[in-house]
Amino acid sequence: MLASRVCAGYAQEVDKAKANAFTTRMFAGDPGKKAYACFIRHYDADHLARHPEQKVAAMKLLALAEYEQEDRKLHYSFRLGVKYRHRRGDFDSSGSCRHVLAQDNSDEVRFGCGVDCDGGGIEIALSKEDKSAIARLESIRIWQNNKPDDEAEHALVAGADDKIFRLDRTDTRDCASLVTDRKELAAIRRK
Repeated sequence: MLASRVCAGYAQEVDKAKANAFTTRMFAGDPGKKAYACFIRHYDADHLARHPEQKVAAMKLLALAEYEQEDRKLHYSFRLGVKYRHRRGDFDSSGSCRHVLAQDNSDEVRFGCGVDCDGGGIEIALSKEDKSAIARLESIRIWQNNKPDDEAEHALVAGADDKIFRLDRTDTRDCASLVTDRKELAAIRRK
């Protein structure tokens, strides 16, 4: 799992300057006390025909940076929304992201994010022009219709065509469906 790879030392925390530069790129400016970034992709019939093993028909990613007064640091988290190709309903996941990481022997900087202790996770990087997020996964726990119970739990497991997703940057309001907290929803709608 990517989240466990991050813990196992295959990635390392980057210096403060690189971390700040990545955060500024991710949130299209200084995040201040709280910032959001929304990325979406709806896969058209042509794309799905070229990738017959792809299970995902649409994906949304909401990244959040929030300054915590108690430790005087930015903390990162994510919410992920998925629509499957051959399954009805909306599926989602969420978790926290470690500080900015760089893969060993690579210039690419990214967030390493996980769902609880054993819920898998994703890595979130940016394209060179900052217009897209690159989400990588091996396995991530998701729930149907925001029901976090064992009966509604499923996992999105990377297959031949479900390992790397390019999601396009869009207005944060486009990710409002991923937010369950009313105050946070109001904040996103004001952006």
